[in-house]
Amino acid sequence: MAKRQYILPAAAMEKLLKKAGAERVSEDAKEKLREVLDDYAEQISEKAIRLAKHAGRKTVKAVDIKEAAKD
Repeated sequence: MAKRQYILPAAAMEKLLKKAGAERVSEDAKEKLREVLDDYAEQISEKAIRLAKHAGRKTVKAVDIKEAAKD
């Protein structure tokens, strides 16, 4: 099974977790957070694209992201 490629860096996941109060972060935790956030971002992106197209635009705007993230 091929390893999935992510856009978000693992180091950023550690920073997020430490900013939230974690003293130490395992590699598994960084990978799982990256997987979850990547999936969530993809879902929001797809919905935002649909909203932009519905509005007759090719450009995705902040309002599309904001609306897509409400659910």
